Amino acid sequence: MKKIVISTGGGDAPGLNAVIYAVVKTSYLHGWEVYGSRFGYRGLLDRNELVRLSPETVQDIVSLGGTIIGTTNKGNPFELPIENLAGEYQIHDVSDRIMKNFLSMGFACHIAVGGDGSLELAHRFAVEKGMPVIGVPKTIDNDLQATQLTFGFDTAVSTATEALDKLHSTAKSHERVMVVEVMGRNSGWIAVNSGVSGGADVILIPEIPFDMTKVCAKISDNELSDKHYAIVVVAEGAHSKDGEVIHKGREEVGRQDVLLGGIGEWVANEIQRLTGKDTRSLVLGHLQRGGSPTTFDRLLALRFGAAAVRMVEAELFDHMVALSGSNIISVPLAEVLKSKKMVPLDSDRVMTAREIGISFGD
Repeated sequence: MKKIVISTGGGDAPGLNAVIYAVVKTSYLHGWEVYGSRFGYRGLLDRNELVRLSPETVQDIVSLGGTIIGTTNKGNPFELPIENLAGEYQIHDVSDRIMKNFLSMGFACHIAVGGDGSLELAHRFAVEKGMPVIGVPKTIDNDLQATQLTFGFDTAVSTATEALDKLHSTAKSHERVMVVEVMGRNSGWIAVNSGVSGGADVILIPEIPFDMTKVCAKISDNELSDKHYAIVVVAEGAHSKDGEVIHKGREEVGRQDVLLGGIGEWVANEIQRLTGKDTRSLVLGHLQRGGSPTTFDRLLALRFGAAAVRMVEAELFDHMVALSGSNIISVPLAEVLKSKKMVPLDSDRVMTAREIGISFGD
């Protein structure tokens, strides 16, 4: 019996469980077994962290947020920090041990569900260790090349838009400026989509370095139009023309990316200083990652999961499933990882925002 192992890596996203469901159901239809590697590659490093997944164990998980097999953004097997007896961390390459366990367990393929970091690791295992891998794109940031959309993005945007809808009433009641920081890392997809849909006055994204005087000019224009409040949406990776991206460092040992955050509070303080308006900041944070996936994300995740198993059957390894128009296609992982997908400045979304009076601070 052919055996498949699936892992989920990086930040969690609504729809991960739907992918797992589709992989398990489709695999067993072909007579294959599926195992879950808990918390990224931990299951392949320690067999006690491998869990057998059957149609019975996944029968009610499609609508659930999170992932039943856990995830991590600190588990790079090629540079894994391991604490010694002295309480110090040393970096070890455990990729050979993982490959040995993969082969001894008789796995035919590893389905890696994740964003650019997780897919880069999967590609490295394929190229350097010969592991048969198939990638499934997952990120609420929607910044992966070669796929029109990633699951989790629609849910994150819906959560952010709902928050903006609620903030309008309290901002208007107090005649305040509300600054909302959303996720997205170095791309502004969540900020643009939620900001336009949620009636923001200003949207600040990494693709367009902003000028605080122009941000404040938009807020002052509101006053001239007898609108005494404003909503400002800030992507966590946004920065001013003469400033750098604000972050908190890696904070945790083994974390692959720096932890972004703080730009919302900085913008709020600057607005209050320059305009005198009562200003508050709010960080939506992990609210955007949690909860049940939207209908769109559930369906996309299910389609991705089923397509991944079809690719296993076709032995189309070192590829990723992707959405192109209305079709699910396969794309070489090497192509996916060449660059990040940024918000095009001449896109219809940006033009629409400008035409309805939203400022990008430029």
